[in-house]
Amino acid sequence: MSVALRNAQRAVPVRRAPLRRAVYALRAALGASRFDVGLVCASNALMKRLNGVYRHCPEPTDVLSFPFHQVEAGELPRPCCRGEYNLGDIFLGVEYIHQQCRETGEDFDDVLTVTAAHGLCHLLGYRHDTKPEWEQMYQKEVQILEELNRLTGSRLRPLTAGLF
Repeated sequence: MSVALRNAQRAVPVRRAPLRRAVYALRAALGASRFDVGLVCASNALMKRLNGVYRHCPEPTDVLSFPFHQVEAGELPRPCCRGEYNLGDIFLGVEYIHQQCRETGEDFDDVLTVTAAHGLCHLLGYRHDTKPEWEQMYQKEVQILEELNRLTGSRLRPLTAGLF
């Protein structure tokens, strides 16, 4: 199935092909290769608007995930028909991420990939509202990023190491 990637901002250049390849690999590591996923590279203005509407926090953010199915963490959706083979949509706040990377000195493309991994986990029911939820999600992120690292030779790690 496909990864539909749309760049809906102009502030930051995005290398779409490597990001798309990474999301294909991450989706496979989650066992969800049969499912479509939408990926939108968004500006601060769009992220602020979406965050305000859906989370009542009108500030830009790094990632927002909108799952097509409601599943428990670690479960794959059980579609009833072909049209339901969809994980949902991930909005990456690339302008926000780019600003954070300039402040921390981290590699923008690496952080974009790790943030996409985080978003994919949210599409599959992982959350981080409590310490046990965070630990479960963090371990899943480590697992899928290690698989991506094995395939690509990179050394990516989750960004949320110190959340709790």
